[in-house]
Amino acid sequence: MVRSNEECSARSGSFNGSRVRLLEISLALLIFISGFVRVYSVGVFNLQHKFGNRAKSNHSLVDYKAHDMRRHARILANIDMPIGGTADPSVAGLYYAQVGLGNPPKQYYVQVDTGSDILWVNCVPCDKCPKSSGLGIRLTLYNPDKSSSGSIITCDQSFCDLASQTQSVQGCQSGQPCDYNVQYGDGSSTYGYFVKDIMQYSEVTGNFKTTAANASVIFGCGYQQSGELQSTDQALDGILGFGQSNTSIISQLALSGKVPRMFAHCLDGDIGGGILTIGHVVQNGLNTTPLVPNQPHYNVNLTKIEIDGAALNVDQRVFETGEKEGTIIDSGTTLAYISTPAYKPLLAAIMQAEPGLQYSLQQGGTVCFVYDGSVDEAFPVITFYFEGSLSMKVYPHDYLLLSDNLWCIGWQDSGAQSADNKYVTILGDLVLKNKLVVYDLENQTIGWVDYNCEFLEYQVARWKQGI
Repeated sequence: MVRSNEECSARSGSFNGSRVRLLEISLALLIFISGFVRVYSVGVFNLQHKFGNRAKSNHSLVDYKAHDMRRHARILANIDMPIGGTADPSVAGLYYAQVGLGNPPKQYYVQVDTGSDILWVNCVPCDKCPKSSGLGIRLTLYNPDKSSSGSIITCDQSFCDLASQTQSVQGCQSGQPCDYNVQYGDGSSTYGYFVKDIMQYSEVTGNFKTTAANASVIFGCGYQQSGELQSTDQALDGILGFGQSNTSIISQLALSGKVPRMFAHCLDGDIGGGILTIGHVVQNGLNTTPLVPNQPHYNVNLTKIEIDGAALNVDQRVFETGEKEGTIIDSGTTLAYISTPAYKPLLAAIMQAEPGLQYSLQQGGTVCFVYDGSVDEAFPVITFYFEGSLSMKVYPHDYLLLSDNLWCIGWQDSGAQSADNKYVTILGDLVLKNKLVVYDLENQTIGWVDYNCEFLEYQVARWKQGI
């Protein structure tokens, strides 16, 4: 199949794994006008990515799939969560930021995760917390006694009831620390108590000058870890959750009147760069779809899949939402995992575009092939349709990844990870990059529009320099 130049995206993807890259995370009100960004009261953090620039790294597609398998064990497993929620910061997250906590502030590296709720960091006295990280960063234990603004949240305070989903914590008595305890499906766990302290960040004001800013937040002080949380391979100090719960940082900041209960990200997954903002985002042409209510993740209703404009004929259960079925938007997943009944015909349609090629099954179950031409001209555009007027086009240079002179198909079979997941679709970084993705928790919608995230990162860098 040959596609005209007009139909092809100007950018082509490449994949050799990647190295850590620097991104920008902004706490902001962004207004996009005629391709430019105008900013008011913006907090800016440095954000890094475990698998950054795909064209300049030594990681393989197997590394991506191993990461995703560990992550999905967290977000899809049955988890005992008496209070709050979290995810494994050492192996389950893609993006991490440096935040300041306490007075005087100390810096902590925390995973930025849309699949979990609370902010928590490793804390003194910590039992079996990692003391070093394979990411080359310095790990720091938080000590509430060393912060003049730190205080312990007790069982009789309202946040404790909120975190435990209005249920009384067993054995928790008035005046005692409000504990959290998370047990993961793979056997790892984190245990600690909640504290209240100052979160420090840099603020870019309306005249594009950088000043210090802060907010009082409640977060977890974790002092006992087990399982993978003890690993030093890619260890971090904790996690910064962007979930929908009222215990998340976005909800706390909204409740205090700092920002609306909204956030957005624009990630350049190919060459690195991008931003994540907390606050109101206005973008012309942004369509939205409702979030599925009463779900722990950002679930949406998928209604149709098209291959070059032709509907993919699949079992209608692919488009249902319920227990062990449905579609999740998750920026912490590297690839994209398609419900098994849709994956097989999708894979077949892609390979039928060039039937003369020799397709081979590589380690980890990924389908790869040798091709010297333009993938955008040869292979189909995949379009996902969602409830309402929202759609998502995914071009061949997005879903075909170049590794060791082989093109590999980035779509993965959800059922290959676990039979329980065969009706689950998880759309990750593979399809979310180079899009402005807006999460409106006040109106319970999510939307996106194609965007030049590299340009947006350039603009933010200029603001930091006062240009």
